[in-house]
Amino acid sequence: MAGIYSCAYFIEIIELSIITLTLNLTILKSAIIIKILINIQMAKYNLPLLDEFLENIQSNNYSPETVYNYERDLNIFEIFLSEDLKIPFKDLTKRSLIKFKAYLSSTDRLTPAHEPSKMQLVSFSINRILSALRSYLKFLSDMDYKSPINADAVKLLKTEKKHAQVAEMSELIQIIEAPYKFEKEINIKFRNRAMLETLFATGMRISELLSLKREQLDKTGRIYIMGKGKKQRFVYLTPRAISHLQIYLKTRVDTSPFMFIPYRGRNNQDKNKKISTNYVQFKLKRYRELLGINVPISPHSLRHGFATYLAENGANPAAIQILLGHESLDTTTRYVHASDKYAERVHTQFHPLKK
Repeated sequence: MAGIYSCAYFIEIIELSIITLTLNLTILKSAIIIKILINIQMAKYNLPLLDEFLENIQSNNYSPETVYNYERDLNIFEIFLSEDLKIPFKDLTKRSLIKFKAYLSSTDRLTPAHEPSKMQLVSFSINRILSALRSYLKFLSDMDYKSPINADAVKLLKTEKKHAQVAEMSELIQIIEAPYKFEKEINIKFRNRAMLETLFATGMRISELLSLKREQLDKTGRIYIMGKGKKQRFVYLTPRAISHLQIYLKTRVDTSPFMFIPYRGRNNQDKNKKISTNYVQFKLKRYRELLGINVPISPHSLRHGFATYLAENGANPAAIQILLGHESLDTTTRYVHASDKYAERVHTQFHPLKK
């Protein structure tokens, strides 16, 4: 009898398992059907020729990061159409653009990952998204696609003028020399000092610094840079920076082509592994805290300081523009407008009624 009961018990278990599996399959099918219906529903909000637009900018030699940024920003516009306006692209109007600006300025918007936003976008970020939309609309016009609105209808926001904070020269020197004071490991001490010396000596961008390869440096201290937008230029090391770079390179026994290499972390033995921007930002923040400096200092602050103190010492703005790799002199002006001391010195020296 015990065997019979055991057999019946197992049959019951199997039957329950089959029922459970059937229910799970039914639920799975329902979920798939719901997802398909949602995708069909969302499809009517998709931007026309979006893939072709992204292929076009990619074929025009834009960087993968730029293509990704365009796609992300235009996905935000698609979310706005589907979640907020609930209208397809063909029904877009100029009033819709006003609502889109208000949507971008709010904290109720969704991120490209369809998650609630946690902070309000600044005007510069909003203008970046609007610029992506304007470029997309211009592409539709170039492709003879009948768009409901023209690219000219997209107006950018007026941006707030920021007065750049630049640390005192004495504070920047303390930051640059901080690795020798606070780092205990010799290789990290020499590397970080050489990095900061190079960054301030040349005014290069942090991305340019961390992508720098040894072959880009010649014997005179001149460095060939392929910068933002694939623009080519030369930057120049100071004798002081050359000295610290030579000290650091003497400690290197690896085959990595990069000028600055990581010593810790995963895959740090990979010869193509680069130091992360986050690491440099963290170290600068840490040095600043240890030194008791109040003004925030980042890799970009060193670039600002480079331009500002060149200007204060009388450097030609056009020369600074070339060294920074700016296409427009207006951009350079934003970097050096903080040269209040230089402006004061010029005022005192040249004002016609100074006596």
